[in-house]
Amino acid sequence: MRLVRLWHNVTMNEKQTLPAANPQKSFQAQAEELAVRPTKKQKELLDYIDAFIGEHGYSPSYREIMNGLQYTSVATVALHVGNLIKRGHLVKRDHSARSLEVVKAGQRPAETPLKTNGVKASDEKWLVGKVEQFFKDAEAELSLQQSHLDNLYVLLGALRVLGLEAAAQSFNERLSGLKTKLTQNSTAG
Repeated sequence: MRLVRLWHNVTMNEKQTLPAANPQKSFQAQAEELAVRPTKKQKELLDYIDAFIGEHGYSPSYREIMNGLQYTSVATVALHVGNLIKRGHLVKRDHSARSLEVVKAGQRPAETPLKTNGVKASDEKWLVGKVEQFFKDAEAELSLQQSHLDNLYVLLGALRVLGLEAAAQSFNERLSGLKTKLTQNSTAG
């Protein structure tokens, strides 16, 4: 009896997501559509994740999802997210934090465009200006410290991560000059 009740609950849940029969579509196409259509609760979770990404530019943490949808535990969120990944509604890149991406209807996970670290031209100009200022400050420093050089390496690495390779390379010669200056200061002192 218990098994029958369980089977009934599972099939009723899936029946709720069944699309209307369409004689124009092949059985395989209808089966694929069935596999992709989310339940009402899953749709709510997908909409929340999509809205969060739209507002913040990155996906929510499990705890933020829990609070946003009034779930009682992070484990519940993990279960729902795992099911959505299995059903093809979500993609989680490289098993890293905040890497959920909603797969839009009609797209396969492989076709989902990856968001890049693109920087707007105005932001790029501002950022390169700030890096330029750090370089000027380091070049004006009478007693250059290794920590100054380390900070500049980090800044140039950040430029590369953001896709601003040309800007990062433009500072390489000045960085070499500062490295020489640091070496001279340490041998003189």
